[in-house]
Amino acid sequence: MLNTLWLGFFLTAAVAALVQWLVGGHGEIFAAMVQALFQMAKLSVEVMVLLFGTLTLWLGFLRIAERAGIVDALARWLAPLFRHLMPGVPSGHPALGLMTMNFAANALGLDNAATPIGLKAMRALQELNPEPGTATNAQILFLVLNASSLTLLPVTIFMYRLQQGAADPTLVFLPILLATSASTLVGLLSVAVVQRLPLWRPVVLAYLLPVALLLGAFMALLSSLSAAALASLSSLLGNLTLFALVVLFVAVGAWRKVPVYEAFIDGAREGFDVAKGLLPYLVAMLSAVGVFRASGALGYVLDGIRWCVEAGGIDARFVDALPTALVKPFSGSAARAMLIETMQSQGVDSFAALAAATVQGSTETTFYVLAVYFGAVGIQRARHAIGCALLAELAGVVAAIVACYAFFG
Repeated sequence: MLNTLWLGFFLTAAVAALVQWLVGGHGEIFAAMVQALFQMAKLSVEVMVLLFGTLTLWLGFLRIAERAGIVDALARWLAPLFRHLMPGVPSGHPALGLMTMNFAANALGLDNAATPIGLKAMRALQELNPEPGTATNAQILFLVLNASSLTLLPVTIFMYRLQQGAADPTLVFLPILLATSASTLVGLLSVAVVQRLPLWRPVVLAYLLPVALLLGAFMALLSSLSAAALASLSSLLGNLTLFALVVLFVAVGAWRKVPVYEAFIDGAREGFDVAKGLLPYLVAMLSAVGVFRASGALGYVLDGIRWCVEAGGIDARFVDALPTALVKPFSGSAARAMLIETMQSQGVDSFAALAAATVQGSTETTFYVLAVYFGAVGIQRARHAIGCALLAELAGVVAAIVACYAFFG
């Protein structure tokens, strides 16, 4: 699947470039595509520099948590649930606790913590993989849930809107919550259908229903706060949670007589080893995305969508927000650039900008996640992971547009 997808990017870009040259007379398109190749290679290295530091830091703290027994305790608590959702993972396996910590970090918008924890979980799942080059059912479910982008506190979106002069930076908070919940639900259900997971068994419902009720109550509480209070709480809760995790790991490690400094150094070395193996995968995926965008293929897709929407008599205002949606699965930095460009050209509180911000906050860089998580363990055959992850992505985009029409329409 990855081979076909990667080849498809280049072949589609080649066709689009030929059309621009032969029909439109834009001979400079080939120079733009070559430049995009080198720009994406440079971006890959810049991303790697950030990953080196982040992975080294957080895998150091995670090694302390492992030796202190925190990860094992989480695994034992979640064993009954994961026995049904991931029957291939033994009860009490460390991967269970690591996956839980990853989901919690993602929900709170702690990307810097979530990615290293997620990579650690993926490596733990790989230890159970009988075919190292092919993704297991457990790895696919874990990746799809990561790609579904369940985020309760989209602090970065508030920051972008504030930078562009929005009077109420948190205006998109509830639409993002609704859209990101929809993407996660669709991601879980799609994998459950393919893998025939028993979601309706009492044990599974006993875990999932309280989480859903707590999530609903949390949303209701946050919706009652003023914009200023919500922005303040978002920033405080995110940073407080991040630092509290560090203190918890170190304090419990010291209490359990773990040599915390030595454990940190041991984990940090592992983080360095993990990071250095990711560069080929990042260069491959980002270069394909860059050529696809520079060739004009993305523009053709948008024009086609706009024509179909208008031909059907449907309001086409949301089409101006689709550049963010279309590039988000491939590149977070490109999607961020598209979002900011939409805010600047359309107005920060225009419908297009609000829809783009909601899409940005409720979707994930699916192919980046795929390249990093599967690349870290050498998986080449993704099976149904891409299809389920993209379905969750699509659900997030559709839900974001519908929510924006309901709130701002």
